[in-house]
Amino acid sequence: MDFVKKSWQRKYQAVQNDQVPWTPLGKPLEECRLVLVTTGGVHQKNDTPFDMTDSNGDPSFRMISSQAKPEELMITHDYYDHRDADQDLNLIFPWQVMQELVNEGKMGSLTDQFISFMGHIDGTLIETLVQKTSVAAADKVQQMQADIALLVPS
Repeated sequence: MDFVKKSWQRKYQAVQNDQVPWTPLGKPLEECRLVLVTTGGVHQKNDTPFDMTDSNGDPSFRMISSQAKPEELMITHDYYDHRDADQDLNLIFPWQVMQELVNEGKMGSLTDQFISFMGHIDGTLIETLVQKTSVAAADKVQQMQADIALLVPS
């Protein structure tokens, strides 16, 4: 975090959590249903892009079909260099890699939809993200009956 603070955003203050919830995995990966979550600003081209006009970011999230094809997806995020990810979304949104694991029998299944956030959130929008958006996203995860989540930060 010191590197981020010194090199990228001098006023950056990381959120401190005193407790980390832990839930042991209750079954083998081969039986688990996985939801993929990215902070890379990925969304389907026919969906509303993340809002780049607010310098504090966009605390909302987008649902992405697990059946989406690469040409149906795009990144809307001005706060990191995503040129490589534009060429291969699996770098920040490895949905095809996860499907390969399912096909190989190493993972049980994938949820029908995945979740994408725009990872740059600052100011008062942090509270919105924590108090509202993350709760709504967690509800979606429960509705999809995911056993595990893979969070891929960008």
